Amino acid sequence: MSTDLIEIKQDDPSREAIDRAASVIRTGGVVAIPTDALYTIVADPYNLAAVGKVFQAKGREPARSLPLLVSDLLMAEDLTSEITTRFQLLARRFWPGPLTMIVPAASRVPLRVTGNTGRLALRQSKSIVAGRLLEALAQPLIATSANISGAPTCRSGIEVFGMMDGQISLVLDGGYSIGEGATTVDITEPYWKIIKAGTIPESEIAECLKGGN
Repeated sequence: MSTDLIEIKQDDPSREAIDRAASVIRTGGVVAIPTDALYTIVADPYNLAAVGKVFQAKGREPARSLPLLVSDLLMAEDLTSEITTRFQLLARRFWPGPLTMIVPAASRVPLRVTGNTGRLALRQSKSIVAGRLLEALAQPLIATSANISGAPTCRSGIEVFGMMDGQISLVLDGGYSIGEGATTVDITEPYWKIIKAGTIPESEIAECLKGGN
């Protein structure tokens, strides 16, 4: 597989670039894009061949779930089997933004996407590129860090191309990403916990959830 690279503006990606990326995703390809939480690779979670390509490209263990990007709260609610007070509080405070929430997955989500755990990581990004792709496709997208598992997440399209050339179909190169990684919080257990530290500090999450269990 040869990897293509298209230069874009992160704050105003061309319609042609978004259409090209959407076409690649519709046909089961994997695309790297800049977001507000570094570069991310995206693909169709309902296409199991595409899901397999993501695992292969990253060298990711199949027992690990794949996060999904959503366009809004309604799309997120459609993907989870339980809408909790915690979820609503955090989404209203931090979305769109660099917060990923682990929730119980709805039955419509392919089990392989959840890493056979029945749980799902969801995020709504501030990224204009991600937003326009989600709008073009009208569905959630797999959105996992653009790197080989264990390596640092790439901060530029050129870094992604250098690391993943031949493993993914397309890179939308928006230059350097100044964001940090997203914070991941598990809200499926009686006591919530931070799974991965990121831009949003634990203290802000605790303040948001005070009184909301």
